[in-house]
Amino acid sequence: MKFRQALLALAAGAMLAATPVQAAQLSIVSGDTGNGLQVLREILDQFEKKTGNKVNIVPMPSSTTDQFGQYKLWLAAGNSDVDVYQTDVIWAPQLSNQLVDLTEATKDVVAAHFPSIIESQTVNGKLIALPIFTDAPALYYRKDLLDKYGAQVPKTWDEMAKTAKMIMDKEREAGNKDMWGFVFQGNAYEGLTCDALEWIKSNGGGQIIEPDGTISVNNPQAAKALEMAKSWIGTISPPGVLAYQEEESRGVWQTGNAVFMRNWPYAYSLGNGEDSPIKGKFDVAPLPAGSGEGARSAATLGGWNLAVSKYSKNPDVAIELVKWIASPEMQKYRVLKTSNIPTIQALYDDPEIAKAQPIIPRWKEVFLNAVPRPSAPTKVKYNEVSSQFWTAVHKTLSGEGSAADNLADLEVSLTKLQGAGW
Repeated sequence: MKFRQALLALAAGAMLAATPVQAAQLSIVSGDTGNGLQVLREILDQFEKKTGNKVNIVPMPSSTTDQFGQYKLWLAAGNSDVDVYQTDVIWAPQLSNQLVDLTEATKDVVAAHFPSIIESQTVNGKLIALPIFTDAPALYYRKDLLDKYGAQVPKTWDEMAKTAKMIMDKEREAGNKDMWGFVFQGNAYEGLTCDALEWIKSNGGGQIIEPDGTISVNNPQAAKALEMAKSWIGTISPPGVLAYQEEESRGVWQTGNAVFMRNWPYAYSLGNGEDSPIKGKFDVAPLPAGSGEGARSAATLGGWNLAVSKYSKNPDVAIELVKWIASPEMQKYRVLKTSNIPTIQALYDDPEIAKAQPIIPRWKEVFLNAVPRPSAPTKVKYNEVSSQFWTAVHKTLSGEGSAADNLADLEVSLTKLQGAGW
């Protein structure tokens, strides 16, 4: 009898061993620009081949404002259909309560990343998201056109505007009626907060809200910076720029119809693509400085990370996926395909990357001028702060009131928001 029971037990064990472990089905939500989603799919295909698990991409609009709004709805509803979220650098404090603490699971890999980026994703001692690439914008310029007209790469916004107007006028006289001087992100969304923060900071006007919580945006330097940008509309920038996000700006630029562009690193590899009319004709430089006391170059710090939802049905596999996408191998794969800036320090010394994407080592100069958005002092209220800021800026650019009046109104609104607690 005992022998028969032993045989049955062995048979049952063999059956269990022969039963394949069911593959996990995961979903990752991501909004991206350029060829970002395509490259993510290629990275996921490699993960699927290695692990046997399946990963579906839930695509989102490229607008970070729209993405964040949808994320909040899904997380508030306890949605278990999404396992992994691709998150902006500013979102960690606002979403932390509904995301998995990755501290323990990633302790073997975090040291490879820039410490400041890991710190930006740490809330109350918990690592909320693991970085996959970082971001800071630059000034893209048509080096062929600057050479043609004997112009220098501008160091200040005033120089940029004068050079843009001169080349734009001459190119139009030569027959290119579609040429503009400068394109940027002028739509009323998070991208405008980034652009306008750069104008204000570079002109010595502060950071909207300082690290200690002081509301600083209502000052003469900030007003001057916004009036400067307002003067570009219809002169060196198309009136339609007030509706541009990243891709609309790139569309004008990459068809060869702009002298200068403010944009993120992803536009570099696309501009040098085989089918690009401007391949080999452009380069990048740090964004221009403003004028007056405290003037400097300023580039808004960006970047994207991966977080695991607390409502995921497969959190362990989701964490494995996050570590895979954030790994040195996959960051290298991404940078070679997209020119996204890696967060793994060692990759800046990788000769293959330096050869294929010479922009990467040079982007360190841009990062020296990086300035954070005020998400740390405003915490969960950051999105309301940013919305009020970009609204005031957009009104100014559109000719609805002066910069001074709009910033004075903004200060009142921000003071009320601060009084309610952030």
